[in-house]
Amino acid sequence: MQFGDYRFEIVPDTEFRLDGGAMFGVVPRNLWSKVCAPDDQNRIRMNMNCVFIETGSERILIETGIGEKFSEKQTRIYGITRERPLADSLRGIAGVGPEAITIVINTHLHFDHSGGNTAWDKDGKPIPAFPNARYLVSRAEFEHGLHPTERDRASYLPENWVPIKENGQLELRKADYEVVPGLHMETHAGHNRTMQCWRLQQDGRTIFGFADLVPMRAHISLPWIMGYDLYPVETLEAKKRLLPQAARDGWGCLFYHDPDLPLCKLSEENGKLRALDYSP
Repeated sequence: MQFGDYRFEIVPDTEFRLDGGAMFGVVPRNLWSKVCAPDDQNRIRMNMNCVFIETGSERILIETGIGEKFSEKQTRIYGITRERPLADSLRGIAGVGPEAITIVINTHLHFDHSGGNTAWDKDGKPIPAFPNARYLVSRAEFEHGLHPTERDRASYLPENWVPIKENGQLELRKADYEVVPGLHMETHAGHNRTMQCWRLQQDGRTIFGFADLVPMRAHISLPWIMGYDLYPVETLEAKKRLLPQAARDGWGCLFYHDPDLPLCKLSEENGKLRALDYSP
């Protein structure tokens, strides 16, 4: 779709599944299961909705999904049901291939956001999947990825970013910065202390990418916070700042992991937020 001077497209990677209890933290199963039905392993359907933005001079991809480097066992564990590679989705939706992407942005380096940064070569070594792109990551997040805690170490897989650095394609950025006019990255603590969200503004309108701060529509309720979050009270404070403003100002809200309606607008009625279909 056209959003101001820019072209904006959602490019889904693939459906996958994570434990519903982990995705909703302290929320009881009898509540979250009404909106996200679990399978026989207590996992819920999710997706990874990457975003393509074309400015005229730049072709930008925000997030690269989970990638295709997982073993058969890992694929089963995460319930990955890939219909086609991300590269094919990119060609089908945006009309460009990986070689045409000039900027790749990772909000953070968890494997479900950066897994598609690299791909296996014919010798089974990870190489950059977007050979002509600059990869932008916050310096603080990169440092955290190199030295994660025991609690989040399993989410950081060096093969997703070390080859990018070794190939000279990685650019480490500040906590808050402008990518191109109208597209800003901003750090919001909660999921960890270094994850970024993105804000696209054109002609007085805004689309906000919540990354893992609000991963799905089901998480717009303030206390519905992932068990994965390292700092859940900070997640709560960020949601209290951002979600009412999104409803009040008519933002488009990109919920990265929502499998059915990733781009929404919010309405607030009697203090309760609802997610509705978005049209610019």
